[in-house]
Amino acid sequence: MPDRLPPLTALRAFDAAARHMSFSLAAQELNVTPAALSFQIKSLEEHLGQPLFRRLNRAVELTEAGRTLAPGAAEGFQRLSDAWRATKRLQDNSTLTVTAGPAFTAKWLAPRLIEFARAHPDIDLRFVATLRMLDFERDEVDVAIRFGYGPDPGLYSVPLRREWFVPVMTPELAERYPTPESLTKAPLIFDDSVTFLDPPCDWTTWFRAVGIDFRPEHGPHFSQADHAVDAALAGAGVVLGRRAMVVKDLFDGKLVAPFSTAIQSRALFRFLARKGAEDRPQIRAFRDWMLAEIEKTRMVSERFTVIDVEDIPAQ
Repeated sequence: MPDRLPPLTALRAFDAAARHMSFSLAAQELNVTPAALSFQIKSLEEHLGQPLFRRLNRAVELTEAGRTLAPGAAEGFQRLSDAWRATKRLQDNSTLTVTAGPAFTAKWLAPRLIEFARAHPDIDLRFVATLRMLDFERDEVDVAIRFGYGPDPGLYSVPLRREWFVPVMTPELAERYPTPESLTKAPLIFDDSVTFLDPPCDWTTWFRAVGIDFRPEHGPHFSQADHAVDAALAGAGVVLGRRAMVVKDLFDGKLVAPFSTAIQSRALFRFLARKGAEDRPQIRAFRDWMLAEIEKTRMVSERFTVIDVEDIPAQ
């Protein structure tokens, strides 16, 4: 058959030689002799009917045919390698790799992990705290916690509780700023990690929700939500805290939210896994634990009158 694929070992030899542009280095990678690698490439060229490399005095270079084949060969072996690792992971029910943003990892996951460890001592958790969208196959991730609007095509997705935003501060600061109007004189902290939200969930929008026309312009800005919350915990000012980042500190009394009005975005955290992997024991256990932990602080959310940000008139 004219389209019959050549032997995999010959394609593997070509891929290594094309990446290194050296037969000797490719031979070292594959743990074969240079003569054996050269034989495999020669057989591949005979199978194709034209040369893939030009043999120069002390180097090689790809021919047009070689340049055409190289990207597909590299991608094919990478996909095969990814699929093999993913298949091997199916046998591992004792390790769970979770990726989430640094702020969510610091403010939501880390303080609660002792509870999961007690309930599931047989599961070893590994966390990758990054805002980069990791690939489930390539990066060997089991669960991702992502914030935004979605959707999440091709993935198993469980929406977590929607995110409200409310002014939070230390109890001492709350005594100095007892009304929404007094907040116009307070040191306000800005969380710039949510500036992508549309409509915005910022200080101007919250003030508008309580009937105050005020656009704050001064105060410290933080690119990470956990840093903004840490500043509020230190008494540096008042932050418009979002649910996941402040609910435990509110529950524990380290921060207070003196005002009943909260604004709410359509954006939310989602629990994501590869479709079909959601019933693996460690993934199911982690999902159920997260949902149970969220329920523990439900009463904090019930204190507020939550207004959808889309329902707040623009000015």
